[in-house]
Amino acid sequence: MIHPSLNLPRDKIVEFCRQHRIKSLSVFGSVTREDFRPDSDVDFLVEFEESANIGLFEMVEMRDELSTLLDRRLVDLVTPSVLNNPYRRRAILKDLEQVYGA
Repeated sequence: MIHPSLNLPRDKIVEFCRQHRIKSLSVFGSVTREDFRPDSDVDFLVEFEESANIGLFEMVEMRDELSTLLDRRLVDLVTPSVLNNPYRRRAILKDLEQVYGA
């Protein structure tokens, strides 16, 4: 469950995902646990539609836009390629919670 202290504006998240051709957006890490603090960042796993052509510049823009939606909280945005590492995969999947799925 997403920590109750995080204001996650679902309607704006849906709009954000549609605008950026996001297939799935999930949170993981401390935001899904009790150790989430006011200074914690929010970790997102993003999967894009196949036809989306997203580069580093677009990822940085999306990260900043998510930060704005979350009242300027720091955001980490990663793609499924990080799941290739078995240690990261295990750590991410144990806390993963989808917030948008097209």
